[in-house]
Amino acid sequence: MTDSKYFTTTKKGEIFELKAELNSDKKEKKKEAVKKVIASMTVGKDVSALFPDVVNCMQTDNLELKKLVYLYLMNYAKSQPDMAIMAVNTFVKDCEDPNPLIRALAVRTMGCIRVDKITEYLCEPLRKCLKDEDPYVRKTAAVCVAKLHDINAQLVEDQGFLDTLKDLISDSNPMVVANAVAALSEIAESHPSSNLLDLNPQSINKLLTALNECTEWGQIFILDCLANYMPKDDREAQSICERVTPRLSHANSAVVLSAVKVLMKFMEMLSKDLDYYATLLKKLAPPLVTLLSAEPELQYVALRNINLIVQKRPEILKHEMKVFFVKYNDPIYVKLEKLDIMIRLASQANIAQVLAELKEYATEVDVDFVRKAVRAIGRCAIKVEQSAERCVSTLLDLIQTKVNYVVQEAIVVIKDIFRKYPNKYESVIATLCENLDSLDEPEARAAMIWIVGEYAERIDNADELLESFLEGFHDESTQVQLQLLTAIVKLFLKKPTETQELVQQVLSLATQDSDNPDLRDRGYIYWRLLSTDPVAAKEVVLAEKPLISEETDLIEPTLLDELICYIGTLASVYHKPPNAFVEGGRGVVHKSLPPRTASSESTESPETAPAGAPAGDQPDVIPAQGDLLGDLLNLDLGPPVSGPPLAASSVQMGAVDLLGGGLDSLIGDSNFGAPSASVAAATAPTRLGAPISSGLSDLFDLTSGVGTLSGSYVAPKAVWLPAMKAKGLEISGTFTRQVGSISMDLQLTNKALQVMTDFAIQFNRNSFGLAPAAPLQVHSPLSPNQTVEISLPLNTVGSVMKMEPLNNLQVAVKNNIDVFYFSTLYPLHVLFVEDGKMDRQMFLATWKDIPNENEAQFQIRDCPLNPEAASNKLQSSNIFTVAKRNVEGQDMLYQSLKLTNGIWVLAELRIQPGNPSFTLSLKCRAPEVSQHVYQAYETILKN
Repeated sequence: MTDSKYFTTTKKGEIFELKAELNSDKKEKKKEAVKKVIASMTVGKDVSALFPDVVNCMQTDNLELKKLVYLYLMNYAKSQPDMAIMAVNTFVKDCEDPNPLIRALAVRTMGCIRVDKITEYLCEPLRKCLKDEDPYVRKTAAVCVAKLHDINAQLVEDQGFLDTLKDLISDSNPMVVANAVAALSEIAESHPSSNLLDLNPQSINKLLTALNECTEWGQIFILDCLANYMPKDDREAQSICERVTPRLSHANSAVVLSAVKVLMKFMEMLSKDLDYYATLLKKLAPPLVTLLSAEPELQYVALRNINLIVQKRPEILKHEMKVFFVKYNDPIYVKLEKLDIMIRLASQANIAQVLAELKEYATEVDVDFVRKAVRAIGRCAIKVEQSAERCVSTLLDLIQTKVNYVVQEAIVVIKDIFRKYPNKYESVIATLCENLDSLDEPEARAAMIWIVGEYAERIDNADELLESFLEGFHDESTQVQLQLLTAIVKLFLKKPTETQELVQQVLSLATQDSDNPDLRDRGYIYWRLLSTDPVAAKEVVLAEKPLISEETDLIEPTLLDELICYIGTLASVYHKPPNAFVEGGRGVVHKSLPPRTASSESTESPETAPAGAPAGDQPDVIPAQGDLLGDLLNLDLGPPVSGPPLAASSVQMGAVDLLGGGLDSLIGDSNFGAPSASVAAATAPTRLGAPISSGLSDLFDLTSGVGTLSGSYVAPKAVWLPAMKAKGLEISGTFTRQVGSISMDLQLTNKALQVMTDFAIQFNRNSFGLAPAAPLQVHSPLSPNQTVEISLPLNTVGSVMKMEPLNNLQVAVKNNIDVFYFSTLYPLHVLFVEDGKMDRQMFLATWKDIPNENEAQFQIRDCPLNPEAASNKLQSSNIFTVAKRNVEGQDMLYQSLKLTNGIWVLAELRIQPGNPSFTLSLKCRAPEVSQHVYQAYETILKN
């Protein structure tokens, strides 16, 4: 008869009856009673009142009865800690039982009783079991140490169990080794700083020996442990790979993925020229393909892992395209994942096959899948240039089907194809315009509007098309509204006479009737641009667009390297590092792939070192990238060094800006950074109210009578560190000097897929001692695709070292991802101080005193300024006119300037009326400065 009968009774007074049966002399009756107790406990009845009676049943030789009692004990020990102590003696006795099964059972149960009072009594029996002669007991005791550590870590360390556990790694039995590794890994995970798994070549050898004889889960524990080991050289890495490779043919998919993880990690250390490297690539493909013949859930996990592997090493599966073709009965989640991998593997060799397959998918019934298939055709066009034409004609065929969602997806991807191949496929625009009325999804509408705006000059009725969208402007999504605003402004700049009313209408809708701050701000910016400087507006709005890159959805490289270390875990399915979804006190260690060996490609590419920096000088900037202590420890980020008073000046400037130009500072005077959007929104409507009714003639009159502050010339921001070289961080910047203070105005853009934090900056020694006067403060984490503007105050009290060229500045920027180096040239005029005007007598005496060989002469061409304008322009950048003379029809300006390090430079500027070329003579006690001062003159006068 089965045990189901134990679950059917619901008698009253049952506890009393059970109590009597538990104390019976008959063994059979006792066993029946304990089974009834366990059954009641299982269905949720409280049978804790029987605790002492059940514990009395422990004194038995019957293994089945003992197991049942231990089960009861584990369940109720927590609620009855005082009673549980009664069982300690039996544990101690059972740990010395001649039957190894009972010894193991006792030690397993001890580990499961999470009661502090009891743990110290269990140390002695556990110590004996760890050294037991029977491997079954030892392997159980190893796991018990990890459980005990979870309850009371200090006790385990004091009792020396961790050392015993380390000794078990050298055990003769493979299962004991596997459990010891599992226990140590578990403990190490909760204590990332402790070096418990102190792996060395000898212990690795023992683990590899045990690997062949373990159960499958034992193999997984050992392989995961191997993945955390860092071989000392490529030979050791190759030797480990050779011994792990046989695991690829294991029947258990978890073992296969763990082996793949170890091989992927150690391949980093192998040179690509080795024959073994090529052999290993060939061996990795079949097991991954085999995983795809399992049931759909396992297929999905395998595909998510393959997605990572293909991004890291596409060559592994480049010949296996066919296995990723979709089967008619695949679930949708498998189909979408296969589609993703197909595009990643698409190349010139297999593109015809892939396109034929994708075209087939686009006629399926599953809407999500069809959408993704259409997008995939577009991605193939962008990835494989030779296939672009075929892709475009395929997309046009799909548009002809007139299936609404197919048409919309096709338009979205054709927009991207236009971005990748400008002036190539624009002939299809007419076909796209025919389908304008059927578009109802925001992304498709936005894409179509972008196409109309971008190619307005080729579309005769572009204004009518855009006007049709404008009718329901407020019902559109933000994405469409923003696109429409930009498209109409583009149209106006291309066909100004025909579209004046249209542009006024859209600017009015965007700025006055909209409550979306993004839309309003963009409207105001366009309005100001058009009204102050239509030429600049044309340059900004119709600027050449950068070509889009091939793979836009690749995982950011540092994150990909980390995820490769987590193959076969949840992280590889979510494509997120564990700390993104694991909560709790466990310290999650960031893993990364080993650096490539010198024999293979060096990761330290020449671009990472600042130009002109001798290799030995790098540590002066920031510790090398390999040094994990490239933390803020070595960065000089103390309190700002005393320098010019910054706070006061920035407050004054802000005040002038707010009361003066309002939005003008966005476009007008280049000396100011753009005010925040809220300032723009607050100041603009009061002025922009009037011009709506009258034409653009008033619009261009908006800025009359607005005063602005003059300051030294500010060059437009340039890209100093491209995202390609800084793992997704792009830094642009320029230097400014305002009211005696030098600043580095930075724009940080996160083009990676992970959040960036913990920014810091440091300069190498340089010719004028430029150094940050305050830490680099990015107040909130920088999210993907976010840009932040920062003004970093500088002073000139840093270490001095003559650079080549003189104005070269080497910079190191650190964030949570890495340390990045770049170098830039600062314009010398930011170092011209405000008290640089010499009196005439002093000027004359100094000019005579400086030897003639220190005089340098330069020509400044194409500068149509009169002497007055030139003098004013130069004075705003602290180059002062001391005297002015007219000699034989030529105007002579005698000027002086002083650098922050006290060097005086004297100048004579000759201007011939009607001649746009000026002659500049410079005299200075440090003649190497002259060339850079001349460049400053040229920059200031011509901008």
